[in-house]
Amino acid sequence: MANEKIFIAVAGNIGTGKTTLTNMLSKKFGWTPHFEAVADNPYLSDFYADMSRWSFPLQVFFLTNRFRAHQDVSQGTNSAIQDRSIYEDANIFARNLVDQGKMEKRDYQNYLDLYNTMCEFLTPPDLVIYLRKSLPKLKERIAIRGRDFEKNIPDEYLRDLNRYYNDWMDSYDLGNKLIIDSDDLDFLHNPADFEKITQMIVGGLDQRDVFLESRLLENMTSGQESVRL
Repeated sequence: MANEKIFIAVAGNIGTGKTTLTNMLSKKFGWTPHFEAVADNPYLSDFYADMSRWSFPLQVFFLTNRFRAHQDVSQGTNSAIQDRSIYEDANIFARNLVDQGKMEKRDYQNYLDLYNTMCEFLTPPDLVIYLRKSLPKLKERIAIRGRDFEKNIPDEYLRDLNRYYNDWMDSYDLGNKLIIDSDDLDFLHNPADFEKITQMIVGGLDQRDVFLESRLLENMTSGQESVRL
């Protein structure tokens, strides 16, 4: 795919497996991964302890990092996959915070002005994958990964995020979208589940025919270096 570049974004609530899927897909297809800033985020633990105090600086931090990653993909020559998109920051997380009274309306308007200005300089992804999970499954995965700052996330917070994600996906029209109900999928440990997801992704791409041709060529030359998509 010398003249084709694919940009995939993996969207979803906290604990849906976005990072895991992003990592697996990047390795399978040779896509450059862009992961969400968690370990080096200076606000995250403070935010979960006091959402009202830290909501605005946290959202600006995420917005800045995702804008930079999105620009890197758009300006680069390689296909890429991004763990959570810039659109989720405004349409789900910031919206949820202001509706819950955890962010002042003037801060939210300031944030939206910044977000809308940034989006004028961005080309949307070719495909947005939404990993959808129910609240019980989200809580199960959050408990398994054992991050201290996530242990006390309120059920209401996660439930509202799910609702806003569904609203956003219903109205999303910037490009192709793929909704995957993942409660019963274990793509990390079950190869059949991962293969099912990859087939769904290929089917959701406008570049599907060229993509399949490149994969066929790669399979025929498996002894050579992987094709860079």
